[in-house]
Amino acid sequence: MRSDAISSLAASSGHHTVVDAVRVVLARLRREIISGLLDENSLALGLTGLAVAVEGQLRQSLKYSLRSVINATGVILHTNLGRAPLSDEAMAHIRETATRYSNLELDLAKGARGKRDVHVDRLFQRLLCEEGKSAEQAPVSTIVVNNNAAAVLLALNTIADGGEVVVSRGELVEIGGSFRIPDVMAKSGATLREVGTTNRTRIADYERAITEQTRLLLRVHRSNFEITGFTEQPSTAELATLACKRAIPLMEDLGSGALFDLRSIGIGGEPGVLDSLQSGVDIVTYSGDKLLGGPQAGLISGGAGLIARMRSNSLFRALRVDKLIYAALEATLLAYVQRNHDGIPALRLMRLTKEEIGRRAEALAARIASSNASSKMKVEIADGESLLGGGAAPSSVLPTRLLAVTCEGVSADELATRLRGSEPPIIVRVEDGRVLLDLRTVFATDDTAVENALATLAR
Repeated sequence: MRSDAISSLAASSGHHTVVDAVRVVLARLRREIISGLLDENSLALGLTGLAVAVEGQLRQSLKYSLRSVINATGVILHTNLGRAPLSDEAMAHIRETATRYSNLELDLAKGARGKRDVHVDRLFQRLLCEEGKSAEQAPVSTIVVNNNAAAVLLALNTIADGGEVVVSRGELVEIGGSFRIPDVMAKSGATLREVGTTNRTRIADYERAITEQTRLLLRVHRSNFEITGFTEQPSTAELATLACKRAIPLMEDLGSGALFDLRSIGIGGEPGVLDSLQSGVDIVTYSGDKLLGGPQAGLISGGAGLIARMRSNSLFRALRVDKLIYAALEATLLAYVQRNHDGIPALRLMRLTKEEIGRRAEALAARIASSNASSKMKVEIADGESLLGGGAAPSSVLPTRLLAVTCEGVSADELATRLRGSEPPIIVRVEDGRVLLDLRTVFATDDTAVENALATLAR
């Protein structure tokens, strides 16, 4: 620590962080000595290079672990890669409200304490009212918690604690992270009442299961798998009619939850939030960072009376979100209100055509070929399919054009590893011995980075 090189590092980076780096480097050197990996020359080099090694270790330890990457997988809502990217407007609104004080819980008109929900509830009311009706005529309210699992937990605990919840056996789903509907129901204090079979459940099954202990009918959208063949399932409207007849609320866990018509991009069978509410569902739960294209959040929309009960549940405070989420969500919802779907990155990527992606892929392949001095790397254009991801429409795909890359003497897996090690890291798919890059999920501003990484590997 007293040597000139190390002490200068301590002056710029802090004494304690440099001490930690020195200890790591010395421990590594000791392990190499004990294992017999170093001869006298190697040991001498190791000792003379200690300052350089410490500086490298210091850089590594002070780097951010959470980093931006280039998503070339073609999976738009990739859970491992952070799902929906936020818009520039959302980031600007976050910066504006996070770096200064804000009116998060202050009613500026009255000069009194307010509710943080109002900043987005007003926008949800506009987006979720039926065509031809005003928000006042269709009193739908929305609250925000930290993710959809929390939304399901809060709704079940508020409505069905101590009672029974009727749900089809074919809808007892598990999503990522081993989140299972039966488990969260047990945590909520509600009792699961299964009806029907895995592949066939009829409206009569629900009706026979209703008792004095029934507090809720629950429909869970099978967003990450499909049951095909000999199947049967009552429509949402049928369930809503039964729920109304027996004076029991109907709740639907949509999971992804779209606020725009997916049929406009050729994807059917994925109900939107407004579809569910118009079918008579009393409470809908869904995610903020999936098909909605905003920040991670759990959203609960439904009748104002039921939402008010959830807001007064003490569990709501434990699950609520902060000003950063409200800022990002408000900016995202404003884009919907303005019908600026291309202003939401995830939606813009969904709306790209195969031809648009193909033109970019061909231009990129041509530039890589012109800069490739050797013939070892081969870049071809191939037809392919992009996925929505995020547990949404598992059998639906979007047509795309792919860059298919092979390199003589280097396996596809090794090539993918080297691309992950580039700066910034590039995440790709490997299929049939080829590395596949889908530019649907690569922002146009990152094309040059992809080109440079591939050109470097080619050389």
